[in-house]
Order: sequence, then C-alpha cells, then structure tokens
Amino acid sequence: MSDQTIIFFLTILALSLLLVVLYQRLTFHRGIQGKIQKIHRKLEKILETDSDEKVMVFTDHPALMELAAQINRLLVDRQKMKADFKREEISSKKMLSNISHDIKTPLTVILGYLEIMHLNNSDDEMLKKVETKAEQVMELINQFFTLAKLEAGDTDVTLCKINICEVCRENVLEFYDILLQKEFTVDLHIPETSVFVQGDKDALQRILYNLFSNVIRYGSEGNYLGVFLRQDKSVVYIDVVDKGKGIEKEFISHVFDRLYTMEDSRNREIQGNGLGLTIAKNLAVKLGGDLLLDSVPSVKTTFTLKLKKISY
Repeated sequence: MSDQTIIFFLTILALSLLLVVLYQRLTFHRGIQGKIQKIHRKLEKILETDSDEKVMVFTDHPALMELAAQINRLLVDRQKMKADFKREEISSKKMLSNISHDIKTPLTVILGYLEIMHLNNSDDEMLKKVETKAEQVMELINQFFTLAKLEAGDTDVTLCKINICEVCRENVLEFYDILLQKEFTVDLHIPETSVFVQGDKDALQRILYNLFSNVIRYGSEGNYLGVFLRQDKSVVYIDVVDKGKGIEKEFISHVFDRLYTMEDSRNREIQGNGLGLTIAKNLAVKLGGDLLLDSVPSVKTTFTLKLKKISY
C-alpha cells in the first residue's frame, strides 16, 4: 500500500473522528439547551400559578444539577416568605378588628352621655354638631370593624337558599322615605315570581344597603335609582344604576380598594370613607359571587352584583 493511500485513509479517519466529536458536542449542547428550556418553562409556570412546586431536572450534568438545586432553594425561601407574610397579615387584621371593637365601647358610652345632654339641652347647636360627628365616627368604626372581621376570616356567612326578589324589594323600601325626600325617580325591574340564589340574608342586605347608599351619596345629581334583576341558567345579576356624575375609566379599577375615595373636583371635598364598596365586594366574593362596575360619566353608572342561582 502506497504512502499516498495510507495518508488518504488517515485523513478520512481523522475527518470522521472530527465529525463524530462535532456531532456529539452539538447533540450535547442541544440536550443542555433543551433541559434549560424545560427549567425555564417549569419556573415560569410556578411563578404564574403561584404554586409550591419544585423544579425537577433529570440529568447527570453537574452544572444543571447545581442550577436546579439553587433555583429550588430560592423557591423554598419564597414559600417561607409567603407563609410569614400571610401569618403577619392575618395577625394585623385580627389586631385591627380587636382595636375597632375596643374603641366602640367607650364611644358608645360617649354617645349615650351626649344623648342625655341633648335631651336636657335640645336647642344647643354645638351639642348637636358634636353628637352628629360622634355618630359619624361610630359609623366609620363599625365599617372598619366589619371589614377587619371579613378580611381576618372571622365573619360567619351561612349559605342557604334565598329569595333574592324579596330581599331587593325589602331594601328598596327601607330607602323609600329618603328617596322620596330627595325626589329620586325609582325604576324597579324585579320579577314577580321568586328567584333563588345561594346567599346569606344579612350579607345580601349589607351589600344592597351599601350600593343604595352609594347611589344616594354620589348619584344624587341624576336623581335616579334603577334596580334590575336578570338571570341566566346559573347566575343572577342585580344591576344597581344611577345617572349621576359617574366614575372616570382610569379610576374604576380602584373603586373597591380599601379607603379609596373619589374627589369632587368642583368643591375639592373628599366624599365618604372608602369602606362601603370594599365591604360589599368582600361579602359578594364570600357568597361565591362578585361585584362589578361599569360607568359612563354623566350618563350611567352600574354596579352589578353576581350571585349563584339555585334552580331547585
């Protein structure tokens, strides 16, 4: 065999070995990239769903094994931080609930003394103003107390079959005198036949009371209250409508936030205490429903209470 033939075969062998090595490296890198992509997708899913899962990687590559281990350490630390935050949040809400309760007791006594003083001095204007302000403070504390109990999970809501048509009519009647006094046009569309929902009567009355109070407070320019009950196969919708100033689109997402109030640009006064709608929203969710808002300023504002329908 000539030297040229030997050199040719050695060259072919060297090229073959080089190709094999390049192929193995390419395959290896593709395998590494594939596993890194799997880690990325799994981590993205964990973060999006807020789950307590861990990243699992089946590999013998030391760097990938170390990467997965460090990621899982971070995930464990994240779980601990979430648990600690949750405990502190619950503790803070219970503390707020207790403080609200403790403040109510002496304020109730103060109101009692003010009432006695008012009976003895019925014409004292200063005394009347003090009594009015004390009643407003008591109302605010009551709302704080209610919201704190709701958020701390201390509010018992017993779900049962409720005739929502009857509850709506009762709540409108409670506001009849003030609506008449303020010359509101009242538009009721409630079915004559009973419509049943999953609910708690006290919670439903509180939600509707807050919604109707909101209409009288913020929608008085339109002098209109509309209550429309509609339904489909599984959901009952109660639309509470007013034709007042309405709410600008950029503020709608904040209306149910705690202590959020809307500023009247004409008189620069803060209206309300920002808790009524938050309480209504929390109660609606606790009933397995929801409270939504849609508003076209100076045209129509609609709060929609969604409840689970019971058809049996």
